[in-house]
Amino acid sequence: MKATVQWKDNMTFVGLPDSGFPVQMDADSSFGGTNNGVRPMEMIALGLAGCMGMDVISILQKKRQQVTQFEVRVNAPRSAEHPKVFTHALITYIVTGRNVDESALLRSVQLAATKYCPAQFMLAQVLPMELHYEIYEEQGDGTRRLTSQGTWQALSVE
Repeated sequence: MKATVQWKDNMTFVGLPDSGFPVQMDADSSFGGTNNGVRPMEMIALGLAGCMGMDVISILQKKRQQVTQFEVRVNAPRSAEHPKVFTHALITYIVTGRNVDESALLRSVQLAATKYCPAQFMLAQVLPMELHYEIYEEQGDGTRRLTSQGTWQALSVE
């Protein structure tokens, strides 16, 4: 994989990855930026959420789960001191659908976390992560009802 960033002005850069889709990055005005783009650390969190989300939804679809809405949230607090790295990450999978099987979701998260998502696998080497989930049943009238929630626990290998 190759990626290039080009400086535009102040703290604004435009990134161009292999896929060809440009991404504008910038800093807050308190750091010399113009608040005109996504922050680099936000890109890391988005990459983690996107990678896990794509893998989980792909597996759920293969398992013929009737998912109508799917969201992945990453909450990754940062240290107060420089280099202000992420201290841990809470990843929450929010699945809405019809009769979504909890075991199918757990297996999808397991496979994404341990086999398919390189972003999660790489970051988990240096960043403590918790993987939570919520399953909602679509009610058909625009509302939904929480049917299950919990935490995926990696099985320890001994």
